[in-house]
Amino acid sequence: MAGLQRLGMADRIHQAIPADISLHAVGQGALGIECRGDDTEVLDLLKAISHTPTTQRCYAERAFLRSLEGGCQVPIGVNTTLDGDALTLTGLVASLDGKRLVKDSITGPATNAEQLGLDLAQRLRDMGAQEILAEILAEIQRD
Repeated sequence: MAGLQRLGMADRIHQAIPADISLHAVGQGALGIECRGDDTEVLDLLKAISHTPTTQRCYAERAFLRSLEGGCQVPIGVNTTLDGDALTLTGLVASLDGKRLVKDSITGPATNAEQLGLDLAQRLRDMGAQEILAEILAEIQRD
């Protein structure tokens, strides 16, 4: 939808799918730029395009995915919103056939984004995500 809007083709959008129906992939829509850690000159230049709210969202989402040991073949979705300094992260893990799904949300200070991602991943594991992920991994390894 954002891409169509940027291209001036918003009239082609038939429906916006709300986040409570379809979550997105981790980091979806975020732009990442890599630089050598010791290149202080370039790092200083990059500060001009740094966007703290996007960084906080990405930290939460990536910590969530990393903790679940997910990847591109695993149905893991997220949605992250900011309301002032309050970051809300919603995450889900689904079976490959979509018959089983665990989903939950967590809210806390945006400055604690990474920990929120880790905490949400643990909540989903407690709800059965680990079993779903183990089954997916076994199926992927068979193929």
